[in-house]
Amino acid sequence: MTGSLIDTVGGMGSRWTLLVPLAITLWIAWGDIKTRRIPNYLTLGAALAGLTYNLMSRGFPGLMDGFLGMLLGFAFLILPYILGGMGAGDVKALAALGAWLGPQLTVFLFCYMGIAGGIIALGCLVWQGILWERIKRYWNFLLNLILCRSGGVPGAPCAAPITDGIPYGVAIAMGMVILVGVGGPP
Repeated sequence: MTGSLIDTVGGMGSRWTLLVPLAITLWIAWGDIKTRRIPNYLTLGAALAGLTYNLMSRGFPGLMDGFLGMLLGFAFLILPYILGGMGAGDVKALAALGAWLGPQLTVFLFCYMGIAGGIIALGCLVWQGILWERIKRYWNFLLNLILCRSGGVPGAPCAAPITDGIPYGVAIAMGMVILVGVGGPP
């Protein structure tokens, strides 16, 4: 049993450095599910710890990678936040994880968490029984947009009943699990 554990950890290669950010994302997800908030002390502490880790492990170039990852994580989610599709805690969480991961792995995390978030959103729509209603509404909007060009652009589809958003910290954690399991670039 011990040999298989050592083989598993050894097979992770450099991915063992992702275990601390993984633990942070699990803490973020747990808190987001429980309170629907991601606390500032957690995101700020994670960002500072990530920058410190990168500085101590790789010097000034590591610190710059941490800052670039943090900036990239922030940049990826600031527009969805401004448009009302995401909470500020989600933006700060990805920025903090970017401080740990650097720019390249932050891109991979963003892609993985986007896929996980889409799957979670579809699951929530199915669970609430409104998936087909939403598909029909947006299909009609798309058809009107394409077929009624001479009359101008049609208005947006009528407002749907407001539903609770998903705790996106869960999608971030699922993306991090995939990143640890699959990894980023070769």
